[in-house]
Amino acid sequence: MPDESGLKYGEQPGLRFACVLDGRGGCYDLGWDQLQTWRPEQGVLWVHLERDDPQAQAWVRERCGIDPIAAEALVAEDTRPRIDDYDDALLAVLRGVNRRTEDKSLDLVPIHLWVDAHRLISLRDRDHFLMALRHIREALVAGKGPKNTGELFTGIAEKIVAYLEPTIAELEDDADDLDDTLLQRDSAQCRHALSDMRRQSIHLRRYLAPQREALFRLQVEDATWLSKRDKIRLREVTDKVLRYIENLDAIRDRSTILHEDLTAQIAEQQARASNRLTLIAAMLLPPSLIAGLLGSNVEGIPFHNEPWAFYGVLIAVLAMFPIEIWVLRRLKWL
Repeated sequence: MPDESGLKYGEQPGLRFACVLDGRGGCYDLGWDQLQTWRPEQGVLWVHLERDDPQAQAWVRERCGIDPIAAEALVAEDTRPRIDDYDDALLAVLRGVNRRTEDKSLDLVPIHLWVDAHRLISLRDRDHFLMALRHIREALVAGKGPKNTGELFTGIAEKIVAYLEPTIAELEDDADDLDDTLLQRDSAQCRHALSDMRRQSIHLRRYLAPQREALFRLQVEDATWLSKRDKIRLREVTDKVLRYIENLDAIRDRSTILHEDLTAQIAEQQARASNRLTLIAAMLLPPSLIAGLLGSNVEGIPFHNEPWAFYGVLIAVLAMFPIEIWVLRRLKWL
């Protein structure tokens, strides 16, 4: 179906789109039927599939002609970032940010890639949305896209990593905001925000660390379709991922420090409340003792027959409070 930009996606089951690069920055689209008749001399083929669709899985396993082990890895459900070489081809699994208009939650989702000198096959799940591929497709339609598989693969890696930057910047902004307003916020709200920030940073780092290793390996690959310029661009991508990991480590450390500050703040508030209650109990203890003695139901209570006795006791109790305050201050409890 076409989107707002006029690009067509998912018109055939399992096939998001398929196109042939014309070598000048443009492309033309293919369908399932045309894929079977494609030949390398026609141009570089880019096929983007829905990994969890049975028809797409059958095409990868039975009709695309790649190594059976690589085919199984391409359609595997749970995968970490990796790079494996198959002669002059590469199997790559990278992770990018899944962004949807109706769901702003952070989610790193895999994209599976098979790349050789003449074609690139990419797969992602039906409910995942990666803006990186969309922008490359728009550039191809505009005639300003990649011209070969090396440029196409490098462009995908660059775009995937580029979309991580705003996500990590949001985490850093959240850490700055918490740092500035920690004393003014409700403690329960702060604990929730800190927990969410630490969880997101750990989740991101879990996949970015192996992704950095995978991208670093690309710099030493001797694939003929990767030019020197492509490897330089991939080196810059690797450096960005390394910087993102360092930022995530800093965010995690800051959240730990903020959590300790919050814990100390809560402990201080509890100590102040406990001190107030202790002071109130200490001030009420002598009057309570006197009231208890005078309330004893035994003989010998002084002045129990006098009409002014009750008022005298009240005056004595009230007179004790200034004396108690003076004593507490001398003891430095106040």
